[in-house]
Formats: sequence, C-alpha cells, structure tokens
Amino acid sequence: MATFNKFNAFVEHLAEKVHNLGSDQLAVALTAAANAPTAANAVLADLTQIAYTNLSSRNISTAASAQTSGTYKLTLTDLVLTAAGGSIAPFRYVVIYNDTPTNPADPLIGWYDYGSELTLNDGDTLTIDFDGANGVLTIA
Repeated sequence: MATFNKFNAFVEHLAEKVHNLGSDQLAVALTAAANAPTAANAVLADLTQIAYTNLSSRNISTAASAQTSGTYKLTLTDLVLTAAGGSIAPFRYVVIYNDTPTNPADPLIGWYDYGSELTLNDGDTLTIDFDGANGVLTIA
C-alpha cells in the first residue's frame, strides 16, 4: 500500500473547526503524475483532477472515529473504484478530501502516491486499502 502523506493545511483546518471527521462526507480525488499534489495544497481547487467519466462513486465511508487514552484514530472503510462503460484516465495519486465544508470548500486531508500511473480499463477495479487496523491517521 502507498504511504499516507498529509497536507499542511489539514492541521490548521483541524484547529479551526473545519473538519468533523466522524460525520463529514470524505471522498477521493485522483490526479495524474504531471499534476502531483504537494504538502502546500489546501483545497480541492488547488489540484488538477482526472476526468471521472466511467468511474464509480468516490465517496468514502467512515468505519470509526474515536479516541482512546488521548489518541484519536480515524478508520475508513476500504473503497473499491470500478471502471464501467469505458476506461479511466491514468492517475498516480489518490487524494482524500472533505466534501462537506463550504468555507473553505473541499479542504484536503492527505494523499497516497502509488509510485507510477494506474489505468483502470472497463470492468477493472482498484481497492483503496485504508488500513483497518492502524487507521488512516492518528492524532496524539
């Protein structure tokens, strides 16, 4: 599995009550190698996404959002992306963003780098493994 990288603005957005990770709708955005995310990106509009024609839903389900002994852990349900009706444009990065807030709109959380471009042909699937044991992120 690719390593999770956080966007720097995510920390500020947490401190300023932008995110409610337990109830907000999280989603993924896909970007190509030529449009790599950087830690300085803050909102979805900062990224150049691929076209999502022929791609299944990108919404993520939250499995658990809780703290134990002062350490918070966000656990997400694995997401299966499916190409249906045609292929999907090549992408390398899977970005997690919060689709609920409006100010700022669509704040970024983090991204995974798959190391090389992936293409989903008609009928192909990609399972994004959000690590059910360790969670996507922890805050201590």
